[in-house]
Amino acid sequence: MSLDIFGFRALWSPYFFLSLTVITLLYFLLVGPLRHRFSNTEPTSLKTKLLFVSGIITLYIFKGSPMDLMGHIIFSAHMTQMAMVYLVVPPLLILGIPNWIWRIVVNNVYVKPIMKFFTKPLIALIVFNGVFSFYHIPMIFDHVKTNMILHSLTTTVIFIAAFFMWWPLLNKLEEWGTLSGLKKVGYIFADGILLTPACALIIFSETAMYATYTELGAWINALQLCVPASMLSGINLTGPEMFNFMPVLEDQRTGGVIMKIIQEIVYGILLGFVFFEWVKKEREQDRIDEQLLESEKFTEPQTN
Repeated sequence: MSLDIFGFRALWSPYFFLSLTVITLLYFLLVGPLRHRFSNTEPTSLKTKLLFVSGIITLYIFKGSPMDLMGHIIFSAHMTQMAMVYLVVPPLLILGIPNWIWRIVVNNVYVKPIMKFFTKPLIALIVFNGVFSFYHIPMIFDHVKTNMILHSLTTTVIFIAAFFMWWPLLNKLEEWGTLSGLKKVGYIFADGILLTPACALIIFSETAMYATYTELGAWINALQLCVPASMLSGINLTGPEMFNFMPVLEDQRTGGVIMKIIQEIVYGILLGFVFFEWVKKEREQDRIDEQLLESEKFTEPQTN
């Protein structure tokens, strides 16, 4: 059955699209004509702008397009959405926002103490993976997925926690003490390990755990998060099997596998990035040391 039965609003989230469009326009105003109103600014490279736009587009695809609706219908689509929104979007936005804007934001008198605490590597890892794992406990998950306010609050908290988790790895502000190359490698491995139990619980469960993807009443209540109740009342729905070719247990296991695969791909790319950045810094340091040795030899007093 086609998703068109749920209507344009549920499929394309026009209000969310407009919100992201306004944010994007403000971004280009800030890095463009309004930049000179701030001190210590610098031109923004095309690469940085493309990273930001890529983050916004990815966010819309997985939170505003039909993919968001599918995430409320099929569990594997939900896990794909979670992986992309929390493991891909934050890095793109962190790298896509110029350093001078980040300095204004993170040095704000109210923001700075929060950032200082929650971006400490150990705390950032525990908070993100803890919130993500607790959210996927069946009792909590089913309750949150059927309450509009709780769902909005929970997904927002996880998104902010994802930013905190990525910040120690990707921020370019020297005064914020980024991790060294070796510590970054350890941080990435620790992050992968901490997320594994939640994925394993989903993958190796012998039963379908989530009522919002198995029971008709809970499933329809969860759909109300993105489909107007007036629209749902006029549709004859019998359950998620109307749109899913997989049995619910296989769908659940597939979702866990997808989450883990996307995580491994993202972390693998990041490990490569960290490694080559580390090698580049080591070579630069070796070159500086050689230059210092040469200069010392040149200035060394000659003895008869």
